[in-house]
Amino acid sequence: MKVAFCTQDLSQVDAHFGWAKNIVIYDVGTDSHALVEAIQFDGDLQEDGNEDKLAPKLEAIKDCAILYVAAIGGSGAARVVAQGIHPIKVAQPEPIADILEKLKGVLAGTPPPWLRKALQKGKERQFEPDDEELEHG
Repeated sequence: MKVAFCTQDLSQVDAHFGWAKNIVIYDVGTDSHALVEAIQFDGDLQEDGNEDKLAPKLEAIKDCAILYVAAIGGSGAARVVAQGIHPIKVAQPEPIADILEKLKGVLAGTPPPWLRKALQKGKERQFEPDDEELEHG
C-alpha cells in the first residue's frame, strides 16, 4: 500500500497539503516499508485560493491509499477523497519514521475498516467463495 506524507523537511509530517514543498511516498506492508519517491514542488505555495496548484499534488498521490498532512483545506480534502485516498491530519509535526512504524503495527494486527478498504486501493477485487458455496460446489 502506498502512503504519502506532506513535508517541508523530508523527515516529518509538518506541511499543509496545498503548501507542501515535498510529498514523500512510501510503500508500506505489514513488516517493511520502502521509499518510493520524494517529489519536490516549486513555485508559490502560499495560501492564495488558487486550486490549480493542487493538480500536480493530486497527480503525485493518485496511487496512494493514505495521505498524512498537517492540515488540508475543505476543497483539497474533497478532491483527495474523490480519488479514493484517505487523508489523515496529524495534530502536531510527527516524524515520518514514527508514523511508518505505527502503521506497520496496525497492518500486522487487525486494521480498522477504513484501513482495510484503503488496502484494497489499486488491487483487483478478489472473489472468495464463502463456506456455503464450497459445500455445495
